Amino acid sequence: MQAQTTADPSSKSAADGAASEFLTFRLGAESYGIEILKVQEIRGYEQPTAIANAPAFIKGVINLRGVIVPILDLRIKFQMAQARYDEFTVVIILNIAGRVVGVVVDSVSDVLTLAGDAIRPTPEFASATFDTKYITGLGTVEEQMIILLDIEKLMTGADMALVDGAVH
Repeated sequence: MQAQTTADPSSKSAADGAASEFLTFRLGAESYGIEILKVQEIRGYEQPTAIANAPAFIKGVINLRGVIVPILDLRIKFQMAQARYDEFTVVIILNIAGRVVGVVVDSVSDVLTLAGDAIRPTPEFASATFDTKYITGLGTVEEQMIILLDIEKLMTGADMALVDGAVH
């Protein structure tokens, strides 16, 4: 069931036909999914302590039971409309490459199990301005499209500067 590999991430669960569990969440009008095995906990949003000169998508840090956790807003990272923080806003605490990181999302929806045949590959786009390298595929559940993120690849990317010695 563990879907971590150092090989091409597009060859993960979609290719092996095995079912995978995803935590689904909303960013604006879109639904996204991340592997449930990366999720440590889900918390209500609290204003993090800002860090000087941090990129706009890094909202700051929180102290989570003695661990300093960077908090990122995926709406800002994905260049979506300005983020609104309300009673539905939550932080998903992730454990990525041995680091604890929090991501702000509009709301958490559900945990879904998707069979390999329910996951379609990410479409190819000719434009270099549209980056799909963090998308592992598209899942469909009852006519709803869910964008499946490779959250580890996203969080360990060079532009994030969150994890030292990123392999990606």
